[in-house]
Amino acid sequence: MIMNDIAASGLTLDRGPQVLLDTVEQDPAGPLSVGIAGPGGHGKTALLTELARVHQRAGIAVRTIAPQPGEAVDPDTVVLVDDAHLLDDARVEVLLRLVATRRHRLVVAHRPWPRSAALSELVDALRRDGQAMLLTPFTREQTAAYLARTPELGSRDDLVDFVHTQTGGVPRDVERLARGLAGAETRTDAVVNPPRSVVAEFGPDLDVQPTAVRRLLLAVAAGGTLPVSMLGALVDREPAAVDDLIATTRAAGLLGADGRLTPIVRRAVTTLSPTTERTAVWRRLTELQLARGGAVLPLVRSLLAVGALGDCPVTTLTAAATEALADEPAFAAELFAAATAAGRPAGAEQALAAALAGNLDDALRLADRLLATATPPDRREAAVVAATALAHRGHVGRSVELYRWAGTASATAFATVGGIATGDLGVTAEPPTGDPTGEPPTMHASAARLMATGVRDSVSGPPTAALSALVQAAALLEPDGRAALLPDSPAALAALTAVHCGELEIAERVLHRALAAGVGGPLMARRHRLLQAWILMVRGDTHAATERLATVTLDGRQLESRDLLFAAAIRMGVSRRNSDLGALKQGWGQALEAVVRHPVDLFTLLPLGELAIAGARLGDLARLEPYLIQGRALLSRLGDPPLWSVPLRWSGLHAAILTAEPATADEHVAALLAAADHSRYAAVVAAAAQSWVEVLRGDVDPIRVEAAARGLHDTGLCWDGARLAGQAAIRTADRRAMTTLLECARALQGRPSGGPAPATGASTTRVAGPTQQGLSDREYEVAELVLAGLTYREIGDRLFISAKTVEHHVARMRNRLNCANRTELLALLRTLVADRASDTAGQPWPQRAVR
Repeated sequence: MIMNDIAASGLTLDRGPQVLLDTVEQDPAGPLSVGIAGPGGHGKTALLTELARVHQRAGIAVRTIAPQPGEAVDPDTVVLVDDAHLLDDARVEVLLRLVATRRHRLVVAHRPWPRSAALSELVDALRRDGQAMLLTPFTREQTAAYLARTPELGSRDDLVDFVHTQTGGVPRDVERLARGLAGAETRTDAVVNPPRSVVAEFGPDLDVQPTAVRRLLLAVAAGGTLPVSMLGALVDREPAAVDDLIATTRAAGLLGADGRLTPIVRRAVTTLSPTTERTAVWRRLTELQLARGGAVLPLVRSLLAVGALGDCPVTTLTAAATEALADEPAFAAELFAAATAAGRPAGAEQALAAALAGNLDDALRLADRLLATATPPDRREAAVVAATALAHRGHVGRSVELYRWAGTASATAFATVGGIATGDLGVTAEPPTGDPTGEPPTMHASAARLMATGVRDSVSGPPTAALSALVQAAALLEPDGRAALLPDSPAALAALTAVHCGELEIAERVLHRALAAGVGGPLMARRHRLLQAWILMVRGDTHAATERLATVTLDGRQLESRDLLFAAAIRMGVSRRNSDLGALKQGWGQALEAVVRHPVDLFTLLPLGELAIAGARLGDLARLEPYLIQGRALLSRLGDPPLWSVPLRWSGLHAAILTAEPATADEHVAALLAAADHSRYAAVVAAAAQSWVEVLRGDVDPIRVEAAARGLHDTGLCWDGARLAGQAAIRTADRRAMTTLLECARALQGRPSGGPAPATGASTTRVAGPTQQGLSDREYEVAELVLAGLTYREIGDRLFISAKTVEHHVARMRNRLNCANRTELLALLRTLVADRASDTAGQPWPQRAVR
C-alpha cells in the first residue's frame, strides 16, 4: 500500500491506482485508456480529480464532460468522464468511437450497476486497449494510514478498529467519520458511537434513492436473514426485479457485497428515514416473518433500538418474547409487558419470564393474579411459577402445596424434594408414572423425577446412589435448561450432596457445567456461584472464595433469602479462616438476619453449621441455638440421615470446642463415630473428631493425628486438616512430634516445608517451657496485634513495652514454631490465635472416655 505524495488529495491508494498515477506523472502525454469501476463512495471521483491535476500541472488540457454526438474532440486533450453509468447510449457510443481511434487519451469511471449493453461494450474496449480497474474498500492498514494523516486522531489501534468496523473501509464513510471524530468535543464518547453530525451526512445519499431502495435498506437494517421472496413482497417486485434492486443499492455504496449494512450506514438508515416509512416497513416485515414461521426477535430489537416498539403488533411482541425466553428472560419479560400494555392479557409465560430473570416480585404478583382469574392450563403454570418463587424465598411449605395442586409429573417431583427438605417423609412415595395433566416425558420432567429420587436416596439410601441420580438429573438439563424453572437445580443439589460426601471435585465439575450451560437462567446462576465459593472456602482458598462471592451480586439485584444465607455464611467462614475477628463481629448482625429470614430446611444446614462456629467464636452462640434445635429436629424427623447430619455434627463439635463444653463435644464425637460406617467421608470426619478431642485433652498421638489431618485434606476439608495438625503440634511435649506435625500442617496448607528442626543441643533448650503448651500469654497478645497489622512501635505502646521487646517476641515465636520466614509465621499465628478460645487459657480438657 502506497500513499499519494500530494497531501491535498486525501487519497490513500492500493497498488493499482497508485501505479496508474505514478505512470501518468512520469509520462503525462503517454497512451491512456482506463476504465474505473467501483460503488459510490469508493474514490472514483477523487482519483479522476487527481489525474486531472497531474495533467494540468504538465500543461495538458483536460475535459471532464462526455462529448455530444458529432462533437469534435482534440486528440491532445485528456478526456476524464465520471458516472458513465448515467450517460445515454448515444454519448456512450461517442466514447466508444474515441477508444476505437486509439488517438485519444480516455479515463471512464462508472458504477457496477446499472450497466447497459453500450456501457458494457465500452468497458470491454477500454480493457482491451488499456486496463480495467476495480476500486475496493480500504483494508485496515489503509484506514490506519488515512487516520494517521489527521493529527487530532493519529493511529491509535482502538480508534482504527472503531472507524474500520463502523465503515467497512468504504473511503467516503472513512473520510466522513474521521472528519467528525477530529472535530468531536468528547473523543472518548465519539469512539463509542459516531457523532450525530457524521450520521446526518448520509441524509442526501438516502434522499436521492428511489422509494424501493429506501424500503430495501430499512428491511436490511432491521436485521436477520431476509429471503428474496420476502423482500419481493415488501417492495412489490418480482424476484428478478429484487435482484436488480439489490445490485442498485450495492452500486450506491450503501449495501456491502455480503448483503449487509455497515454499522454507520445502518444507524443512518434507521435514524434518518421518516418515522412513518420506517415503522410501516418493519411492521410489514414482522407480519411476513410470522406468516412464514420465521424469527421476529431481530426485527423487534431494531424497533426497540429506535423507540418504535409501541408500534409493533401484539402478536409480534408475543412471538419475540417467546423466542427470547430461553436466553434473555429479562428481555422476554420486557416484551411480554409491552404486549400486555398493547392489550394482550397477561399470561403464565410472562410470569415465567419474570421468574427466570430473577424478578420474583413480578413473578409472584402475576402468578397470584392468574391463579384467581386464568383458564385451567394457565392457572396450573402460574401455580408452578409461584411455587418456585416461594421456594427460593424460603416458604417451602406453601411451595409444596402449590406444586401438589399443579399436579404435573414435574410439579409432583418438586413437591417431593420440598417435602423432604422440610422433614416431611409423607411425600417420599414415588411420583406417578402417568401424568393426568398430559405432560409429556420431556428432559425437564425426567430431570425432576431424578431430582426427587436423588433427594429421597440422600435420606434413606447410600450416598453414592443419591449423588449418581442428582448428577444424571443435572446432565439431562445441560443441553436445553436455560428456560427450566427450578425450585433448586439438580446441579446445586448434586454439589451439596457431593460436599456432604467429601467429593468436592465432582461438585466443582457439575457446577461448572451448569453455569456454562446456563441451567435455570439467571435465577439459578447465583446459587451455582455461591456453591462454588463455598467449596473454595472449605478448601481454604479464602481469596478465591471472596472473589467468587463478589461475582454473585454483579447484576445489582438483591439476594433472595436462601442465597443471602449462603452468602452470609461464606463471608463469616472466610473471616474465621483468616482469623479476622473484626470482620466476624462486623458481619454477625447480617448473618443473624439472614438466618431469621430463611426457615431452616435440609439444604441450608451447611451454612447454619458454619454460622454456629462463628457464633461460638464470638461468644454469641445462644442466639442461634433455636435454629440449631430446629435443624436437629428436622433431621430427627427424617431418621437422622448420616449424609446430612454428619456435617452439622462436625460444626457442632467445633462450636463446642470454642465454647469450652467438653460434654457437648463428646456427644458430637459419639454421634459421628456411630455414623462412621455410612461413608468414607463420615469415617474420616469421625476419626478427625476423635483425634481433636484427644488433642485438646493433651493426648497427642502424632501418627493418628497426621492420618486424621490428611484424611480431612483428602476429602476437601483442607483448612480443617491443617488446623488439626497445627493444634496438635503446639500441644505436644515431644519436640520431634511437634516438628513432624508442623511440617504436616504446612504441607496441608500448600506451603513450603520449613525443613527439619534440630533435635539436640541449644535447640532443645530454646523450645522448652511455653512451647510445650503453645505460646505464652504475652506472645498471644503480641501475635494478635501483629496479625491486626500494627507496627512494633504501635504494639509496644499498646502493651507498655519497647518496640525492641516486641521484635524479640516475634523472633522467639518464629524460632519456636520453626518457621522459615515471616509469611509462614503469620500463617501459623492465624491458626493459633483463631483457636485461642478452644485452648481454655492453656489448660487441657479433663480426661473423659469417648464412646
